[in-house]
Amino acid sequence: MEKLWYVVNTYSGHESKVKEKLEQRTVSMGFEDYIFRIIVPEETVIETMKDGSKKEKKHKMFPGYILVEMIMTDEAWYIVRNTPGVTGFIGSSGKGAKPTPLLPQEIDKILINMGMSRVDVDVELAVGASVAIIDGPFKGMEGKIDSIDTENSHLTILIDLFGQETPVEVELFQVSIQN
Repeated sequence: MEKLWYVVNTYSGHESKVKEKLEQRTVSMGFEDYIFRIIVPEETVIETMKDGSKKEKKHKMFPGYILVEMIMTDEAWYIVRNTPGVTGFIGSSGKGAKPTPLLPQEIDKILINMGMSRVDVDVELAVGASVAIIDGPFKGMEGKIDSIDTENSHLTILIDLFGQETPVEVELFQVSIQN
């Protein structure tokens, strides 16, 4: 089973409360190995006031929705669906059908806009870890992480190129963690 991102519909204006409740339920029911990150997609917008001053304001990108990174098991699906304030998953036809996850390029656009990455750098990445390159000119190749540049969201990966161990630089969204 693979952890993927899903869009969960909530009551509009209750996104943060639902996020908090779902995080509490995940811990209290011992599902930290199935439900990982829960995000309310927000972006910072700079508004100009009448007096000419500028003010930063958080603006919800998708009012009424949260993003949940999870491994879709029957139990995890049940926990998310039955969290107070959740009205359902996007991409589910109902009738007990599991929802469709977001495509990597879809979640990447949202997370990059928020200054985040699909890969949880602090938890999942370490020098020497195996990764698969899923985008760019080296797509389909596998290698080991040689260095991590969290500030610029870049990794240096050592790949086997023509029998030589060759370092290539990729962005975080271009890799998938190998188990």
